Amino acid sequence: MAGWLDGKVAIITGGGNGIGAAIARKFADEGAKLIINDLGASPDGVGDDEGPAKVMAEEIIAKGGSAQYDGGDISKFETGERLVAKAIDAYGRLDVLVNVAGILRDRMIFNLEEKDWDAVINVHLKGHYNTIRPAAAYWRGQRNPNANYRIINFSSIAGLHGSAGQPNYAAAKMGIVGLTYSTANALSKYGVTTNAISPRAASRLTAIIPDHLRTGNESTEETAGARHIAPMATYLASDRSGWLNGRVVGVRGNSVELYNIPEPIREISSAEDWDLETLAEMAERSFASPAKVKLVAPGFERD
Repeated sequence: MAGWLDGKVAIITGGGNGIGAAIARKFADEGAKLIINDLGASPDGVGDDEGPAKVMAEEIIAKGGSAQYDGGDISKFETGERLVAKAIDAYGRLDVLVNVAGILRDRMIFNLEEKDWDAVINVHLKGHYNTIRPAAAYWRGQRNPNANYRIINFSSIAGLHGSAGQPNYAAAKMGIVGLTYSTANALSKYGVTTNAISPRAASRLTAIIPDHLRTGNESTEETAGARHIAPMATYLASDRSGWLNGRVVGVRGNSVELYNIPEPIREISSAEDWDLETLAEMAERSFASPAKVKLVAPGFERD
């Protein structure tokens, strides 16, 4: 029986551990050929060890699959370029890019050092750019609007809902949402869809979050294990998912959620420049209301 990803070539960053490893196993089971990248660092991004990526590739090969490994630092632009080149050199093509790699350095904003801000932004947000840029250039060069190329990014509820103890991580993850929207708009004419998964998942990263910094979302009965994320990632990687582009999909346990696209939910308007008293009164009436209302200042008319 044919697998969902037969003939596909995929790059998976952070593929040696946790969610990335679960996705790698599922992709291999469904027939994909893989380039598995993992720096093998500690959860806070310190150190390097290509062992996790190597072990995962060897596991897949032992089961009859096809995989190569790479221990490069995804925060470096040359790593992304090398991964794309490696896929094309090894397998003659690239179909799917999955950006999972990440680190945590949690602090409240008033205790967050610049180096910890930079490290998290570089691995998550810049790490996504580092792979998407060369992959997009390759796909653009194929000039095939009917292709089924896929980019699967990883956001987080920390970004979508805000996490008090993770300002760097939350900023990176919401940046990835914006990058997902932009890439989806830019690359659809080249046969590429771009979506993001926001997992509510227990992992080796969430395990290191101190109890006093937890939002309450990291340890609920609805929390997903890494295995829960892999099926949705596999679906998004498949030809079947071409209808879905530029969206964020949440996964929590065996539940899958489609997030809305941001849109205005309240509006107040004035015919003239606002005076502060009118602005304050109308904003407080409209924006604090649970109902969707539109208020218009006297003298304002609009078709």
